[in-house]
Amino acid sequence: MPPATRLEDRLAAAARLVEAELATLLHDAPRPGEMARPARLIGAMRHGVLAGGKRLRPFLVIECAALFGVPVGDALPTAAALELVHCYSLVHDDLPAMDDDDLRRGRPTVHKAYDEATAILVGDGLLTLAFETVAAESAHPDPAIRAELTVLLARAAGLGGMVGGQLLDLAAEGRFDGGAPLDLAEADIRRLQAMKTGALIRFACLAGAVLGGASQVEREALVAYGEIIGLAFQVADDLIDHDGDAALAGKAIGKDAARGKGTLVSLHGPHWARDELTRLVDDAAAQLVPFGGRAAILAEAAGFIARRQA
Repeated sequence: MPPATRLEDRLAAAARLVEAELATLLHDAPRPGEMARPARLIGAMRHGVLAGGKRLRPFLVIECAALFGVPVGDALPTAAALELVHCYSLVHDDLPAMDDDDLRRGRPTVHKAYDEATAILVGDGLLTLAFETVAAESAHPDPAIRAELTVLLARAAGLGGMVGGQLLDLAAEGRFDGGAPLDLAEADIRRLQAMKTGALIRFACLAGAVLGGASQVEREALVAYGEIIGLAFQVADDLIDHDGDAALAGKAIGKDAARGKGTLVSLHGPHWARDELTRLVDDAAAQLVPFGGRAAILAEAAGFIARRQA
């Protein structure tokens, strides 16, 4: 086995710290102001969250904040809040009424390990816990910063972001009123994917800038970087579904084609998609030029996202 790269080391270290933060947030004991934590619910929430994974989104919060000298511990609450939102979305996406998946990261999905009603409540609980976490004083001593992060996360996760993108995705599959799958134009596919997948990745990068007190120019550079790697993440995901290995992916593949879902891969083909990923990696690196060598890990992360197989 080849030696781990610096990026792999940083990813693994961030994942361990985030996992520990999430485990603390999902402890059995009630927190001040809580009456009780039902054992079945907290157990199911841990099943949906503490399942390993790369923790890419929180890693991006941590690394973008580090550009401005923010210690890892100071970025962890925001990073964990974002991961809670992401995990809630996966639990709900896996439900039979949505993507109807039985496996997630090689384990039974929450509704399979427990039941559908519990899975719905798990998502509700994770989402509300996320906003408690990002709004708490531990996220940042300045209440104005906490308020900004809370608003930005709500917008990324909600109607005009991830949730809206999920609705557009279902509509594109013809899931409403007995319709047929829609023949989406490329611009429609890009907008859908920017909302469903890209919005939280964009937030991760912007959150690091907010935590670090970045200038407007620096914020814009990291937002552009986040938008580009968000698209790269989705194109790579579509390639995995097109011709990936289910064992490596830890979930079923080939579902997009079976549902007639429009993706950039289905529109242009896998060869175009791989060329596009190369272009996106170069474009992402270009956005990081203002940060010089401090952003080397983020530039490497763009390539990692494009090459991933799971």
